[in-house]
Amino acid sequence: MDATTPQPRPCWIAGHPEQGTQAITVSHPYDGTEVASVAVPGPDQVERAVAAAAAVAKEFRRTPAHVRAEALLQVSRALAERAEEVAETITAENGKPLKWANTEVTRAVATFRFAAEEARRFTGDLQRLDTDVTGEGRLALVRRVPRGPVLAVAPFNFPLNLVAHKVAPALAVGAPVVVKPASATPLSALLLGELLAETDLPEGAFSVLPVRGGDMKNLVADERLPVISFTGSTSVGWSLTDAAPRKHMLMELGSNSAAIVCPDWPDLDRAATRIATFGNYQAGQSCIAVQRVLVHRDVAEEFVPKLVAAVRALRTGDPHDPEVEVGPLIDEDNARRVEEWVAEAVDGGARLHVGGGRSGASVEPTVVQDVPATAKLWREEVFGPVLAVSVVESLDEAFEQANATDYGLQAGVFTRDVAVAFRAAAELEVGGVIIGDVPSYRADQMPYGGVKGSGTGREGVRSAMEDFTEERTMVLTDITL
Repeated sequence: MDATTPQPRPCWIAGHPEQGTQAITVSHPYDGTEVASVAVPGPDQVERAVAAAAAVAKEFRRTPAHVRAEALLQVSRALAERAEEVAETITAENGKPLKWANTEVTRAVATFRFAAEEARRFTGDLQRLDTDVTGEGRLALVRRVPRGPVLAVAPFNFPLNLVAHKVAPALAVGAPVVVKPASATPLSALLLGELLAETDLPEGAFSVLPVRGGDMKNLVADERLPVISFTGSTSVGWSLTDAAPRKHMLMELGSNSAAIVCPDWPDLDRAATRIATFGNYQAGQSCIAVQRVLVHRDVAEEFVPKLVAAVRALRTGDPHDPEVEVGPLIDEDNARRVEEWVAEAVDGGARLHVGGGRSGASVEPTVVQDVPATAKLWREEVFGPVLAVSVVESLDEAFEQANATDYGLQAGVFTRDVAVAFRAAAELEVGGVIIGDVPSYRADQMPYGGVKGSGTGREGVRSAMEDFTEERTMVLTDITL
């Protein structure tokens, strides 16, 4: 490297910026242009990051709550101040339309603010033990303490806020965190490292390591990182569980979300618009994106054309255009896969209403109907801008089809009938049911996660704090209550 060549953006080793032993190039998914070069730490740097996290763990968990809360609030404010720059970074590395990148920054600001608030009130519990004669005069103090340093493995689709979902709760409870961002989208995590470095957090409280291959495997296996929080594909998630069976694993994995349109729903235009938007808003690359649309026959003839029109009206193109709603997929390989899945479904008898084409990494927003139950487009997580419509004869059939998947993250049910709403919540095999809307956002302040193949963890700030900690009980004797 000569003197005129800019250095790669540094990684963060125990809170300090360092150049690595290698570099990776981050390319724009929309047109393939180079966005930045990023330093990849070598094995010695990775070792120093983990060793620092382990060394500071006991000290950090005893840090006063107000110190941790202030650091988190400082990051929240800094993100808000640099919101435009951060959103442009997300769009450049991820291809996410700028309007959704701005939303992601806003959510990350809130995530750190929520974590700051929770850090001040995450206190534990008191439990009286004199409910039995043998417990008279006894009182239990139940506290939650960090399990240890956290390895946070983040995905590409929310390169800032899904890092925030791991980093903010870990720091809130006093657990050091080692971040492994997605190789395709490390820039947002590195920028977050820059903001964390401006706080008074102790050395070793955080590192950001854009590693690959053997170094990633070593991090997963390292006993000094007893907690792994992973968000990403189902296959990778379960492989991590197999590789570290004795660790505390928190997995938020795949989905195949369904939206059910019931015959009593009065506003079919709204249902069509919401499903079209949030089935495609990040080119479908969201675990909560609607993929399957189950519409009752009584309203199907009116609803399906409305849905097709709403999808056709979505603005596509350059994600830096603030009016664009659907941008490219993360790379051309994934776009080609989605194109092939649509073609397979159509060859199997599905009817193509709109879309189906591809240009580079961009796939046209697509609606297909009557997809065979054996097709990948129906069974698997498409992670692309595709909606598969099925007309059902009854709610029983709708619930049966919604449950006929290996994933169970979220579902949306368009109904005004309270009895149907409670029945859906009871019968749908998912982690969350949204009545009168579609799965469209992660509520940072509430438990978020799924069942079946959708993972084992919860990503809301408070629930993540609980996952990163364990209960410890002290019993006081000779207490007068």
